[in-house]
Amino acid sequence: MAVAEAAVRLSDDQVRERVAVLKRLKELLLRQRLKFESYMEILGHQKDDIEKGDVEAMTAHAELEQSVVREIFTIQKVIDPLEDMYSAAYPAAESEVPQLKASLESMKREVLRQSDGNRALLKERMGAMRREIDELKTGSYKRPRSVYGLEGGGSLIDIQG
Repeated sequence: MAVAEAAVRLSDDQVRERVAVLKRLKELLLRQRLKFESYMEILGHQKDDIEKGDVEAMTAHAELEQSVVREIFTIQKVIDPLEDMYSAAYPAAESEVPQLKASLESMKREVLRQSDGNRALLKERMGAMRREIDELKTGSYKRPRSVYGLEGGGSLIDIQG
């Protein structure tokens, strides 16, 4: 009878462990989804800043973006081994983890698309600014270097008399 109780107890322990692992995995996946959502929001603001040409706001959003990306990677480092452990221990288990993972993959693709769009927009904006600078350097706004250059050329003046 003690053997039967040990088998039941082990089974209960396994169930508790499985539930704990699953809860932790779901919690981390949900946290990562929230991070992706905040990343998308930052990318949206960043796009507006690029279009406006607001350099200070672009810098602030870039710093925020780096912070969120670091957090996403940190969470992913915890999710991967936890997911492997869960899959190895319970290969046939059905849960909502695949749905959460599919949702995260979809969000990741959307984030990459938005990030690529912002990068292209920024590249275009920087090209336009470079052209404006070049135009200022060489275009019609170029001023002569001295006040004597305004006359259009040298002339002789007879100072003797």
